[in-house]
Amino acid sequence: MDLLKQFTAFVQQHHLFQPKDKLMLAVSGGVDSVVLCELCHQAGYDLTILHCNFQLRGEESERDENFVRGLAEKYGVEVLVKKFDTEKYAAANKLSIQVAARELRYAWFTECLHKIRHDADGQDTRPGWLLTAHHANDNVETLLMNFFKGTGIGGLHGILPKKERTVRPLLFAGKQVLTEFAVVNNLDFVEDSSNASDKYTRNYFRNQLIPDLKSVFPQVEDNLLDNIERFREIELLYERSVQAEKKKLLEKKANEIHIPVLKLMKTEAMLTIIHEIIKDYGFTAHQVKEVAGLLKSGSGKYVSSATHRILRNRNWLIISPNETTEANTILIGQDDSTVKFQQGEITIGSFPITNHKPQTTNLIAQINAADIKFPLLLRKWKTGDYFYPLGMQKKKKKLSRFFIDQKLSLIQKEKTWVIETDKKIIWVVGLRIDDRFRITANTKEILQLTLIPAE
Repeated sequence: MDLLKQFTAFVQQHHLFQPKDKLMLAVSGGVDSVVLCELCHQAGYDLTILHCNFQLRGEESERDENFVRGLAEKYGVEVLVKKFDTEKYAAANKLSIQVAARELRYAWFTECLHKIRHDADGQDTRPGWLLTAHHANDNVETLLMNFFKGTGIGGLHGILPKKERTVRPLLFAGKQVLTEFAVVNNLDFVEDSSNASDKYTRNYFRNQLIPDLKSVFPQVEDNLLDNIERFREIELLYERSVQAEKKKLLEKKANEIHIPVLKLMKTEAMLTIIHEIIKDYGFTAHQVKEVAGLLKSGSGKYVSSATHRILRNRNWLIISPNETTEANTILIGQDDSTVKFQQGEITIGSFPITNHKPQTTNLIAQINAADIKFPLLLRKWKTGDYFYPLGMQKKKKKLSRFFIDQKLSLIQKEKTWVIETDKKIIWVVGLRIDDRFRITANTKEILQLTLIPAE
């Protein structure tokens, strides 16, 4: 079966779009997106090409843009090109280049989709879809990255063929198949030199880890793709079972959820069910055992998230909104990149120390990632808090004394927050980090916390 037939069959099987729909193809100029263009052209679909120039690779970025413009001319289709000052955006928003580029391109893609789908009055006039050239090897890499980072069942289904207005019609095909198709059809394409660098996580998986796995398990990629299909089906059964258990356990009363303690304790896979219940209310997977602990506690004990709390009240667990959205304690999970609180916003990121020069200022806390245990707790300081101020050679100091030394006013003290890990303060936000978490000669990875004060 040739690739074009497989392509159109995959589109039909997963109901990705209709033949007459408007398609917007994200095209970098690499072999994957070039093959996607050719397949859509051969299938007779109505397409527009989108190209992002992130201006990160000098002449190579300009070469890619010119190549994509030529590709659009070859097919006689519209091409839309957007230039981004990616480095400036990343610096302004305290993001890695990868995250910045992703935010920029998908924001622009969404804008382009809206324009083709709506008329001047905002009425939906025509189905439109964004197509990306993710393929089977990308799916394997995503599965492995999710698995090693830590994930639930949802993270094991890999890249979905369709999510909202974005579709990935090449997930059935591997990189080698796409490359062979390009050669047979005499398709020109460009190479991105950054793909050879292992400083990006995905490239490390692609260039080192997966080849090493294949030396032990030659069929590892095929096996993982089969697993992805099974995981997707398992997820459907899992969600059905979870919803059935929730229906048995949850009783809605006004703006509260009541859960009978004895019935929850008798539930099979109790910790999993607890996680599926509490995740909708801002709680993290790390808090599951804390919530389970409430089942054996006395009345009045509770566990909080940024937006809700779970209270033990006699024979019930009660989930209710916090009294104020201005929470005094906020959990920061390992996957969080930003968190907002009363005094502004904190961005969270990590990177190898070899790629960056360490720096610590009042607004930027750089600490040894190896010493950190998630979730972190962002909270207002309280009487009795102490830490070991950076540069004071392991000298313990109460925050109240530290504030006097810093000559803080009463109002400034009231507005002070801290971040802690495992009940140890790592940063008095906007003031100083704890010496125990400083960067040393043995540091391999830096966790950076950046305060963006509220205006």
